[in-house]
Amino acid sequence: MKIWKTLLLVYRELDVRLSLARDLVGRDSVEPRTHFHHVVSERELADAIDSFRGFPQLVRELTSGKATIEYEIVRPDRALTSLTPESSSRFWPSPDDIRSDLDEFASPGKYDSIFVFWPQRNLKNGMAIPCDAWGLAMGASEWTNGATYAAIANAPSSAWTNETRGEVWLHEWLHGVCAHFAQRGHIMPERDADGGELHGYARSSTAGWTDYYRDLMSGNVLEDGRRLGIPLAAWS
Repeated sequence: MKIWKTLLLVYRELDVRLSLARDLVGRDSVEPRTHFHHVVSERELADAIDSFRGFPQLVRELTSGKATIEYEIVRPDRALTSLTPESSSRFWPSPDDIRSDLDEFASPGKYDSIFVFWPQRNLKNGMAIPCDAWGLAMGASEWTNGATYAAIANAPSSAWTNETRGEVWLHEWLHGVCAHFAQRGHIMPERDADGGELHGYARSSTAGWTDYYRDLMSGNVLEDGRRLGIPLAAWS
């Protein structure tokens, strides 16, 4: 059984200044050179953490007990004060933006996976930092202190409940985990964690994409006559 040591860093407050092209100004983006300051509510925080606590159970279930998540939750006593451009008009909290906390709480080799929760959107007035997705992820590297890395934003309560509990955390984690196993010679299906619809799966109103994730995490996604993904034996 593989034990994945995991850290969730929770940032309740965002305090940044960003410059954006004028065509991005609107209810769903900050204005050019605007100071964006937001603190998530207790409800938003509770929704996110409750969902995260469902993530380990999903991993156990979908790997038939071959993988286990052991996690810690840390709430740094500071605001998130910088974001990294994904493009000329999209931003996210990269490892550079939390470097001091990574080095303090997640020194190289301490964790297999790191998650960041951040307040991307003010749910009361609709103002938001432009970002490509609810969650963004990458494989382990020196930049991430040797751990898979994923950032997931705050969201309305309905977003967390409109899927299997813990699913968004699982989805982003799988991007990094698929990279981990691909580097060890296991062939992943096209688009790895994003490949459900491409491979003929349908999203369930109650179970989300977990049918696809189960096959991905057991090496049973059919593609061009081959079964691809992470074999159950690889989790040992």
